[in-house]
This record gives sequence, structure tokens and C-alpha cells, in this order.
Amino acid sequence: MSKQILMIVANPSISTTLGVPVGFWASELIHPYDVLTKAGLQVVIASPQGGKVEFDNFSDPRDASGYSQDDTLSLEYIQQLEFMKLLENTPALTNLNPDDFDAIVVCGGQSPMFTFRQNTALVGLFCKFYADAKPSAALCHGTCLLLEATLADGSPLIQGKTITGFANSEEDYADHVVGQKVMPFRIEDEAKKLGANFVSQEAFAPHAVRDGYLITGQQQNSGTATAKLVLEALGVTGIS
Repeated sequence: MSKQILMIVANPSISTTLGVPVGFWASELIHPYDVLTKAGLQVVIASPQGGKVEFDNFSDPRDASGYSQDDTLSLEYIQQLEFMKLLENTPALTNLNPDDFDAIVVCGGQSPMFTFRQNTALVGLFCKFYADAKPSAALCHGTCLLLEATLADGSPLIQGKTITGFANSEEDYADHVVGQKVMPFRIEDEAKKLGANFVSQEAFAPHAVRDGYLITGQQQNSGTATAKLVLEALGVTGIS
């Protein structure tokens, strides 16, 4: 049997800083999904609450802003009815058995910054994958759940670990473009307080790191790199 991967995307929410609807970032699901499925793995797309999930507007290549208009891979998937049906009614975490999966990949976007840290079920699920020595990946703002993740002894999971995530340089860019503070906290600052070795590359450059079974990607352009590290951790080399 092929390996089973659990990919988590955020449910729709409202930004408490901007007061606008937010969701998950299209490329952070689609780019790793493309890598994993083409390697012959089975992928289940789920969300904390289940049900319909939605893209952050700026991440949709069709959005009038044109922000993601060059994301041709996401546009290709968006035009596939079979794929889009997967986003219409995602299974909730409570309806899934983590023992059925070989790895977890948590996607980012804006909604995670307002919904993930307080979701004890999601944080606990991620910690179980890690404790079971399964590849445990988080991408971009999805890495915020790591700020609440702990080991069996209660210590921070990321203490002493090398990780990345949406960096301060990228938050600075977003705040400047919008003209105000976009996010309620900064992952890089909070991770360093917990003793993580937070590393980053140039703003918006593809970048992912692996520290044992813990895999993290910097931002929306890092989905492919993150997925390739998951394959490496699983010992999967061939592309079907």
C-alpha cells in the first residue's frame, strides 16, 4: 500500500486585526499536494472543523489583485473539478485516526494565525505524529501551532530545534503594503522566546528545513521544498 499523508488546511475565519475574511493559502496546499501525489502517495485534505474551506483571496490566481497571477500550478488545480470537490466538504480532525497516516503537513495562510494556536485538538494531533516518529511538517503561518506544541515532559517541542516559518522580514513587507499591523503576533519572535533556532532566507525565497522528524517551510513559495523533505523523511525517492 502507498503511504498516506494528512494535509491540514484552516477553516475560514475573520482577521481580528483587519476585520476581513481569511482562509488558507492556495499554493501551500496545492504545491506540496502536487509533489506528494506525483510521488505516488495518497493524500487526505482535512481541516480542524471540517466542511468547506476557502482560499485567502490574494492566494487565488484568479483574484483581481493579480497578487498570485503567476501561480500557474495552483490555477491548473483550481480548474480541476475533482480537486476542487475535495475542498467542498473536508473531514474534521475528530473523524480521522492519526494511526492511518504516515505523515502530517499543516498548511498556512492568514486564518491559521487566528485559529490554530488555541486549537488544542490540532496541536495535540501534530504532537502525536511527532511523538510517533512520523514526519511532521508545517508551512508558513501554519508553523504558529508549534508555539503551543510540547513534548511528553511538557517542554516546548521546538526548544533547541532548527525551524523556519513566516519571517519578520516578510511580516514587515506585509505590514508596509497594508499600512498597518496585519498579524496579531510574529512567529519568528515567539519561536525564539521558546528556544528555537529560527532560520530564514531572503524574504519570499523558497526555503524549508528538516530537524529530525520536524519539517518547516518559510512561506507560500516553500511548499515544494517542504514536500520534498517529507518524501526524504519517509524514504520515498521515486516519482510515479
